[in-house]
Amino acid sequence: MNGNKNQLWYSQNFLHSSNLVIDLINKSKLTAEDHVLEIGPGKGIITEELAKRCRKITAIEYDKTLYQTVKNKFLNRKNIEIIQQDFLKYDLTSINNYKVFANIPFHITSAIVRKLTASSNPPRVAYLIMQREAAWKYAGSPYYHESLSSLLLKPYFDLELIHQFQKTDFIPVPRVNIVMLQLKKKKGLWPERKQSSLYQDFIAYVFRQSNQGLKNKCKNIFSYQQLKSLSRNCGFNLRANPTDLSFDQWYQLFQFFDNTLTEKKQRLVQGAYWQLQNNKKIY
Repeated sequence: MNGNKNQLWYSQNFLHSSNLVIDLINKSKLTAEDHVLEIGPGKGIITEELAKRCRKITAIEYDKTLYQTVKNKFLNRKNIEIIQQDFLKYDLTSINNYKVFANIPFHITSAIVRKLTASSNPPRVAYLIMQREAAWKYAGSPYYHESLSSLLLKPYFDLELIHQFQKTDFIPVPRVNIVMLQLKKKKGLWPERKQSSLYQDFIAYVFRQSNQGLKNKCKNIFSYQQLKSLSRNCGFNLRANPTDLSFDQWYQLFQFFDNTLTEKKQRLVQGAYWQLQNNKKIY
């Protein structure tokens, strides 16, 4: 990260109450056996309380001044490791069986979520403090409608909003509403990578079509009769938009696509997820 991007790391809003941090850690149900990765420890208020609860804390700080401050603060704490590095370049495969607890810089929320959830070694659970609207986008229903982001995450993670902050909980006081989002890894719905990749391509293909409405976006995949039957069996309106459907309804659509349609139809969506990632229009 360079140039103006450096400024994003200075835009972080920091918690100032140790009692609030303790309450958040209690809600997270972290234990004495946990190895916790903290992203952007700042001056260490969260790091301090995490270290009292958990076996080991690995804190990644990008800013050199903050790194030196927090490094000196915990110089003699054996269960705290402070690393000066851009988290987006940190190798997650170097850490085993870990959890994440972090008040992340809001400007790079999507990059952080993408790195954690797309990793070959994702955290068992992540507790991320972020802007409420971003959390809604990832969590989808019951907090908001389903989105491309929530539908791509839900086969692999359970998502829950576990705390709503007051704006005055932070310094400086943010202009936006802040929440803590829990992303808990679950066993994937599909044991084979091929099927998982097909689901990602299927969802990405439908959402990136320029046509309006689910029926028009799916016209090259499903026939009208197939979609009509699916709408009746899955309980959605033919005039619905993609965001109107629940994750369960999307799961049923994909199951039909995977089990019933020809390889030619399935090849139609191939690479859609990669294109979405390449264009940075995901999460």
